[in-house]
Amino acid sequence: MATRKNSTDDPLAPVTLAVGQEDLLLDRAVQQVVAAARAADADTDVRDLASDQVQPGTLAELTSPSLFAERKVVIVRNAQDLSADSVKDVKAYLGAPVEEITLVLLHAGGAKGKGLLDAARKSGAREVACPKTTKPAERLSFVRSEFRTHGRSATPEACQALVDSIGSDLRELASAVSQLIADVEGTIDEAVVGRYYTGRAEASSFTVADRAVEGRAAEALEALRWSLSTGVPPVLITSALAQGVRAIGKLSSARGGRPADLARELGMPPWKIDRVRQQMRGWTPDGVAVALRAVAAADAGVKGGGDDPEYALEKAVVVVARAARAGR
Repeated sequence: MATRKNSTDDPLAPVTLAVGQEDLLLDRAVQQVVAAARAADADTDVRDLASDQVQPGTLAELTSPSLFAERKVVIVRNAQDLSADSVKDVKAYLGAPVEEITLVLLHAGGAKGKGLLDAARKSGAREVACPKTTKPAERLSFVRSEFRTHGRSATPEACQALVDSIGSDLRELASAVSQLIADVEGTIDEAVVGRYYTGRAEASSFTVADRAVEGRAAEALEALRWSLSTGVPPVLITSALAQGVRAIGKLSSARGGRPADLARELGMPPWKIDRVRQQMRGWTPDGVAVALRAVAAADAGVKGGGDDPEYALEKAVVVVARAARAGR
């Protein structure tokens, strides 16, 4: 999520520097400044420029004093791509910003255009970090923050289910949160997310697997029936079941250690290590073996080796859930 990196929290600071490559967060940094400017002056003039629109002299022209002393917001996108002469203009402006004008520089970060980045930071620009979210844990943190920002509560399971269902696109995640808070009163839980989003094949197949390996047979069967009724291919469900049971087998036989170390050893993301650790309570080595055989039989059944694929899946779910509780 976007985080401010210096002490000022004033969106009307003379210069705002938004650094990163996450488009949603960059757009929000701009929107915050524009909203604050228009709250102070409804007639604020907003100029939103791509880097190739900023030629030598452009910034001086846009920031020249006005006879009407109007408030203005000047946005420069992809500032790392500015020409050398335009960079000189921006650096000169940073040393003597104009009152009633807010300059917003969007910079990707990194080595390209680093001189401008350093100059803006040295000038005391308000900085907003907009890093690309590459890890599931970061997307989960984003979803939690979205609910908090809207003053709504969602259970940890609901937040995780939303990330599992929607994927990595922050715009889609933000849109999903907005839809849920608009449509649902009270605390948003996993069941609510399921009603809205488990129509997605991958998400619903993994919901079946998660409930089964947690020993929650009734919920797993309910998720299975929902998945099949919404057209999820049975082979995706057996695949998810196999992945869930294998993950428990791998982790139970691995040496103890930090999630990051185990993730490298087992080829899983750290967030999954934490989840599988919670799911593996009650599992025994014999239970893993029994469950894998049941899933293999179901897989053969859904691929033409049996007369009733749905029954084969139900039987596998029940066996897996029973195995999950064998050691409790």
